[in-house]
Amino acid sequence: MSNSMKGMIAGFVATLVLSGLLLLKSTMDLVPELNIIRLLTNLGSISAVQAWMDHFIVGVVVWGLLFGAYDSSASRPAHWLKGIIFGVFTWLIMMAAFMPLAKVGFFGSKIGPMAAVVSLIYHLVYGAVLGTTYGLLSAWVPVKEPEGAHQT
Repeated sequence: MSNSMKGMIAGFVATLVLSGLLLLKSTMDLVPELNIIRLLTNLGSISAVQAWMDHFIVGVVVWGLLFGAYDSSASRPAHWLKGIIFGVFTWLIMMAAFMPLAKVGFFGSKIGPMAAVVSLIYHLVYGAVLGTTYGLLSAWVPVKEPEGAHQT
């Protein structure tokens, strides 16, 4: 299985876990000002369904493919730790680019410090699940050698 396919599968699993956390947080009414789906709907004037689709496209395709590329270029550390490092990277991108575009300020400064903290926790969980799943896929389904590449 290719790194890109492993990255997208791991991205899908991690995005499912993250989505569950988003829904749980929303149900418990914790930090209600940090609602990623609402921020996406406001940013793009799109429906909630479209915002969820965007959330999955970014989590599965964009971050999944980038993690596959990151893994192929970095031999260390362990996959789960690579995932956590990658989660911090994705959090920084969200805080520095997405939050200002969504009009809630750099690092979500207009909605309070808990937005950055909760978002960091989300991204650490996402990264840990992404890296762990990717590592398990690497162990269970190793990369196949192309036909004729086997040296005798």
